[in-house]
Amino acid sequence: MHDKPVKEMRRNWVLFALMITMMLAAMDNTIVATAIPQIVGDLGGFSLFSWLFSIYLLVQTVTIPIYGKLADIYGRKPILIFGILIFLLGSAACAAAWNMHSLIFFRGLQAVGAGAIMATVNTIAGDIYTIQERAKIQGWLSSVWGVSAIMGPAVGGALADYASWRWIFLINLPIGAGAIALIIIYLHEKKPNNLHKIDWAGALAMLVTGTVIMFGLLQGGQSWPWLSLNTLGILLLAVLLIFITIRIERRAVEPILPAWVWKKKVILRANLATIGMGIATMGPSMYLPVFAQSVSGVGAMVAGFILASMSITWPLSSSLSGKLYLRVGFRNTALCGIIIVIIGAASFLLIPFPGPVWSLVAIQMTLGAGFGLITTPLLVGVQSTVVWGQRGVVTGTNIFSRYFGQSIGAAVFAAVFNATISDKLQNAPEVLQGKLPGVNKMVEVLQTHTSVSEVSLYLRESFFYATNNVYLSMVVAGLVTLIILLLTPAKFPSVKE
Repeated sequence: MHDKPVKEMRRNWVLFALMITMMLAAMDNTIVATAIPQIVGDLGGFSLFSWLFSIYLLVQTVTIPIYGKLADIYGRKPILIFGILIFLLGSAACAAAWNMHSLIFFRGLQAVGAGAIMATVNTIAGDIYTIQERAKIQGWLSSVWGVSAIMGPAVGGALADYASWRWIFLINLPIGAGAIALIIIYLHEKKPNNLHKIDWAGALAMLVTGTVIMFGLLQGGQSWPWLSLNTLGILLLAVLLIFITIRIERRAVEPILPAWVWKKKVILRANLATIGMGIATMGPSMYLPVFAQSVSGVGAMVAGFILASMSITWPLSSSLSGKLYLRVGFRNTALCGIIIVIIGAASFLLIPFPGPVWSLVAIQMTLGAGFGLITTPLLVGVQSTVVWGQRGVVTGTNIFSRYFGQSIGAAVFAAVFNATISDKLQNAPEVLQGKLPGVNKMVEVLQTHTSVSEVSLYLRESFFYATNNVYLSMVVAGLVTLIILLLTPAKFPSVKE
């Protein structure tokens, strides 16, 4: 008689633990970004600080599919607890960093734990909730990213200004300890009975291959030109490593990424669509705050809130997507989402210079509504096509696809933006030749030129057109994703356990 209320209470505590665990990983980058001036002022190494973010994204992304497989072998609970412990160890080490190189290394250690967190949190949610309930739960989990987008800069700024930047890492320790306690007490799962042979060679090959590909995407166009010997070398090495990885996985008894993941049309195309969605999300994340400050003329805090306005509609549409995908299907719900994303990105192309603030907020909220209708149906959809022992793998590959798409988006949009800016500077009117700064100094010049001058006006217009081209690229990414979804089977075959 009392089993149902007790079970519901346990699920609620597990959900709370999953949310605060995800918050650790979600808020980490935003909270660190706010404290960069203080970190650089203390440790030095300004030229290296971008690696604080690159190393985190790289290591987290390439480890996600491996943790997904390990969660199927050993169970979700031990893998999640392991991930939190490594994340907390990395956090404590970051707080004790003595120079920028050590901080970058310890950020990589943090990311080893973050990969386990991102791979298992959504898998556990898929285990303990039904298909009908998962949309609402994904809405709750998505809301963590929205809260993190707002809380991260505020908490990071406050700690950096009034305490020490080292506290942005130390505050993770009590939060993580609380999450571990709740998971140990309330998360009960059946341990897998079958003995498994771990494909360590495949795991290592995937790590090395993923690291090379991600490194090339993150550094191409930044540390060296895309059309260069460095790019060619990375490309050839990546192709060789992919070939080696495929050979190892084919021979493995239990490969990290089984062949059936790629052979099932529903899973393959859902993951390809998720890559497209990941690409599109990077446009606003990378360039909207700079656009808002440099073109629209708002302050840093207002620019942050413009970007965070997406987090209002994303979790809302994610939680409401359940009613839609139960009625029209997972694929069709995602189609509605990508159409809304295309409309939102295309709307940016219609705004007049210098970009009214209200229009930027409206576009962000539109994009958030679209992304919420894509991510949840595709994740829940692929989870519904497999049994418990395969759910970790499909969840891991879906989340990996999102982060891999973000890496591609970061590279593509940087290339588009920088090419447009360079073209504008090279083809500037003769009266401005010699007065314009280089690409790296543009933001600094705009911040110091408070009065309206010919130089600042031309730079603002250049930013405006470059950002327009970024959003035009988002439209293209959206159209490609739309085509992939149209080629995806309308009905996802559901597996009942």
